[in-house]
Amino acid sequence: MADRPQTNLETLLVGVDAGCRRVLDPLFETDAVPRLESIFDEGTAGGLRSQIPPWTPSAWPSLYTGVNPGKHGVFGFLTFDGYDWDVVNATHVRERTLWEVLDRNDRTSVVVNAPVTHPPREIDGAIVPGYTAPEEPDCHPAGLLADLRAEMGDYRVYAPRDVSGDEQIEWYRRLTEMRGEAFRYLADRFDPSFGFVQFQQTDTVFHERPGDDEAVRAVYEAVDEQVGAILDQCDPDTVVVASDHGMGEYRGSEFRVNEFLREQGLVETTADGEGMPTWSTIASNQLREGKESRDAADSLSPLGRALAAGAAVGITSQRIRAGLDAVGLADFVAERVPNDVARAAAERVDFAESVAYMRDRIELGVRVNLRGREPDGVVAPGDYERVREDLIAMLSAVETPDGRPAFERVARREEVFSGPYVEAAPDVVTVPREFDEFLSTRVGDGQFGPPSEPYNHKREGVIAMAGAGVDADADLSGAHLFDVAPTVLATLGIPAGDRMDGSALPAVEPVGTRAYPAFDPDAQVATDDGDVEARLADLGYIE
Repeated sequence: MADRPQTNLETLLVGVDAGCRRVLDPLFETDAVPRLESIFDEGTAGGLRSQIPPWTPSAWPSLYTGVNPGKHGVFGFLTFDGYDWDVVNATHVRERTLWEVLDRNDRTSVVVNAPVTHPPREIDGAIVPGYTAPEEPDCHPAGLLADLRAEMGDYRVYAPRDVSGDEQIEWYRRLTEMRGEAFRYLADRFDPSFGFVQFQQTDTVFHERPGDDEAVRAVYEAVDEQVGAILDQCDPDTVVVASDHGMGEYRGSEFRVNEFLREQGLVETTADGEGMPTWSTIASNQLREGKESRDAADSLSPLGRALAAGAAVGITSQRIRAGLDAVGLADFVAERVPNDVARAAAERVDFAESVAYMRDRIELGVRVNLRGREPDGVVAPGDYERVREDLIAMLSAVETPDGRPAFERVARREEVFSGPYVEAAPDVVTVPREFDEFLSTRVGDGQFGPPSEPYNHKREGVIAMAGAGVDADADLSGAHLFDVAPTVLATLGIPAGDRMDGSALPAVEPVGTRAYPAFDPDAQVATDDGDVEARLADLGYIE
């Protein structure tokens, strides 16, 4: 028998975006992912309850900091300054990551493809940023991206936007292989105590190829191959597999929150100035109605071709007005778009004139246009609580067309979040029933309609642990996203931070907590990357 590889890798964290048993079990049954299955079989596993909101840009920072969004400050893909916005980046994550905790304890880490880690902060080790990073990301240490490309031939954060069919599936495989190969190269170079490799395509495939079981299988087979190669080369003492949320089909309706609020007299709309129209939603609907692949522009209506052209140059809904002018679509739309479509597309929330509105569907809530806080607030501070009470009452009473409650919970933000950044959350948090209802910011076309996306994130993710010091008989029921960071630290014998909201799971020996120095956040920098914004719109994250 060949000698086992000798490395210092004590704990490997494998991040599987959107991983859950409803996806994994059919793959286990057909032996499609034997290395992943062996971790589940040899160790202990269970569901992993995600947070609110259960989406990549907020949930992964919660997983790797161990705190809720009120403490780390990221509630969705977008960050807001008054009524303006930008895509979040690492400077918006205002809490120490588990690899930064390890750095304070003289441990080396290699982190590959973790979302919202660009620009990376310095640690002893290496960081290759993932989702929301630009295609040419800064890595740590400086020059690392060039080193990766020299070693591997290529390294990309995203696939090209114009691929489809079999080529798209091949890109899923290639990106997955890049993550594994990059991790193995860096593990050999830096000899870390801790490693974290995240796979994003396990989520992307559901958004880009809904209902395509063969594409899902291809992605997971590629992930399994890379996990196996990492295990063989690095031989970690302990392996933790975790997801940020689950995935499942929508079975309900699309509820257009701003249209509902407009009919309640709380939202005003405008066709001029800044606002949030719904062009990308209409464009994606046109694309789906015409042909599944993005190279199907010739089969679309003139409207579909026009909107697809807009999307191709990075037009997202918040910047549609300037974008339309840039590609010469304004006159075309005014003359040719049917009245009902034009109404839905041209009208958008007028922030300055509205009492309350949903500004971003991903952050799951309604923002009050509060005087003294918002640039043109209309709600007096003395009326703030009354407005919130009214919003909670009216939204709690909303029923879907089939007579079921639209929301399982409507609550004040401080009842959901805690910490110094609760102010950045929506004032009223709206949790859709079983995440079967699609919440939309669009106005027009009535309060309800068919979901604009066929799949949605679900609260139930997954966690599995195997290896040294793991009690394979431990019961992981009740495991929460916030527990992952303190659990990983416990496998390394490092105390969790006393600000963490989670605690080490019973599968490992607890180490306790420590009061680490207060986190000193970096100055926030802009993302302002049209390509990143366009990719988020492609996936339905930005309407």
